[in-house]
Amino acid sequence: MVKIRLKRFGKKREVSYRIVAIESSVRRDGRPLEELGFYNPRTDQTTLNAPAIAKWLKNGAQPTDTVRSILKKANVLEQQASV
Repeated sequence: MVKIRLKRFGKKREVSYRIVAIESSVRRDGRPLEELGFYNPRTDQTTLNAPAIAKWLKNGAQPTDTVRSILKKANVLEQQASV
């Protein structure tokens, strides 16, 4: 099953995340199918590729709880539901 989840990168105590579509059995920092965005929890900066996220959700990808809350903040899930 494909998941939309966070991939950690950055230095110690200065972590950032990439939002990726990845097979659920692959390790956290494994090779993603596609990179969909960026999330920095220190500055609360978010950059999302909404059309690509909508495509993966339409094809059955499941977001993790954290990614789901990020998508709700950015109103991506509401846009996808209305399409």
